[in-house]
Amino acid sequence: MPVRRSMILSVPSMLALPAARIIISTALEDLRRAFIFFTWFHGHLSGKEAEKLILEKGKNGSFLVRESQSKPGDYVLSVRTDDRVTHVMIRCQDNFYDVGGGEKFDSLSELIEHYKKNPMVETSGTVVHLKQPFNATRINASGIDSRVKELQKENGLSTGKAGFWEEFESLQQQECKHLFSRKEGQKTENRNKNRYKNILPFDHTRVKLKDVDPNVPGSEYINANYIKPEEDPAMDGHSKSYIATQGALPSTIADFWEMVWQENTRVIVMTTKEIERGKNKCVRYWPEDAQGKDYLKMKVRNLSESSTADYTLREFVVMKEGFDEERKVYHYHFQAWPDHGVPSDPGCVLNFLHDVNARQESIPNAGSVLVHCSAGIGRTGTFIVIDMILDQIKRQGLDCEIDIQRTIQMVRSQRSGMVQTEAQYKFVYLAVQHYIETVSQRMQAEQKSLQLGREYTNIRYSSEVTGTVGSNESVRGLTLTLSRSTTSLPTTPSTANGRENKRGPSRAASDAHLPRPPDDLPRQIYENIPLKERKLSTNSYNIGPPPCFAPPPPPPPRKTKRPVMLYPSSPLLCTQSLANHSPPLLRGRSVTSRALPNHLSWGDKRSRQTAGWHQSSGAQLRAESQPLEE
Repeated sequence: MPVRRSMILSVPSMLALPAARIIISTALEDLRRAFIFFTWFHGHLSGKEAEKLILEKGKNGSFLVRESQSKPGDYVLSVRTDDRVTHVMIRCQDNFYDVGGGEKFDSLSELIEHYKKNPMVETSGTVVHLKQPFNATRINASGIDSRVKELQKENGLSTGKAGFWEEFESLQQQECKHLFSRKEGQKTENRNKNRYKNILPFDHTRVKLKDVDPNVPGSEYINANYIKPEEDPAMDGHSKSYIATQGALPSTIADFWEMVWQENTRVIVMTTKEIERGKNKCVRYWPEDAQGKDYLKMKVRNLSESSTADYTLREFVVMKEGFDEERKVYHYHFQAWPDHGVPSDPGCVLNFLHDVNARQESIPNAGSVLVHCSAGIGRTGTFIVIDMILDQIKRQGLDCEIDIQRTIQMVRSQRSGMVQTEAQYKFVYLAVQHYIETVSQRMQAEQKSLQLGREYTNIRYSSEVTGTVGSNESVRGLTLTLSRSTTSLPTTPSTANGRENKRGPSRAASDAHLPRPPDDLPRQIYENIPLKERKLSTNSYNIGPPPCFAPPPPPPPRKTKRPVMLYPSSPLLCTQSLANHSPPLLRGRSVTSRALPNHLSWGDKRSRQTAGWHQSSGAQLRAESQPLEE
């Protein structure tokens, strides 16, 4: 493929930043830091890689800007013109940018905007139009199915790698680790406070402890960073924020609780077990009984502890010496993440995030949600990025533009290495896809019911089930209430360790953000609708809180004497089979194979992405699961 190049050699000198985004600086690091927020900037991309991307996935007028590999400090504008790629060298001299002639600009962004309006002309007479920035990872949310299918295809090279690998490798090339200083974590007095010597907080976003002795070197240091999404004008400055941190060490427990108090954190999300594969991942930084425990100035009491199949919820009371105030802090300990790889079912993570968000939103003036795993980058980053993308979809609807790679890149600019592996990167896509599928099916079901002229509210399903759950407890007479606009479901996990199980305020679906089953049910209480190609509406919807179930049509007269019990897939919507067969509701601790009725059995047949149930011969139901690549 012929390639045109307009090369201008120059000696790089002082560099200017885009004035519209950040303060002007002459530091190269500051300049590169600023560019990562522009969709047309592709960092360390070679000329051949740029040509391949634009020719395969772009169209005439698509352009990108990349760093010059032959002239560090200069940049190259790569544009597709007449099914070819033209490369134009951009130089910077005396704090001005130019393309080797003509007008000079204070910033690279101004240069790009100028030539978008005033096309360049090559010596051959070809007009170089800058029509649209090339951004292969930006998609419409409603088209995520097609995007995932495309990324799952192998690239045809000898490596046999899929598109997920290519996207993740591209992200790795744009890693911000070397763009920001991490000097505080490298100081001698702070080294022992880092769980991993190479996982250090960026200085510009790190959390600084305030109520400390300034005469003690390093007393204000903790390995934690503030994580904030890009500003959305619709949020009026009240967008959700996070703190990403490492798993506590024995020597940092007091600092951990000091940070919780200082930041007014009311919800802690722990995504690792204390020990995994024989290695210590996080010290137990909380007391196990109601007597409480002192951590220097902080005192923590454990009020209650309850469990579901996927997580344990602990309710703490936190006090600080010299303060009369007592604060309740909720500890969500997610335990369904495997020791290696990622969960096979994104639904368990979506359900968990729903509970976390519902709790956070129920507490007035709550501070940042604190999220940690062991290093504070892998699972921590995965949970935070999924939550950010879902928040965007809830605000803007299914017709919004999402960019998972750019979101991770933005988060990585605040704490290095967030979303650590290709498997975690892929899992973010699958979780977002799962959420969008659920929402779109709910919307389609509601539209269908309106077209039929039927609207049902307060549809009630009752099921009396006797089974063995946990310690052979009988479960009976639980009622599931469904409504077109509201859903009343039990949400509090079951009591564990003999402690009193304190329920929080009941939540209506209008406060919910994800279609999900109640916490005290097995996670597979949703009908597994066959995964077909779905045609989504392009209208802009204010999705709001989708109800847990779509309104089913009225059940026909039942002819069977014995209802078939369904344990459907993770959170998809109910279909007519749910209306025909009342689902059994099981309350109690985590469900094992012993908890299933005699005519149900566990199996290992695999499905496409999610774990679910299907009816087989002999009225048996077998689990379907597709583990993700590690």
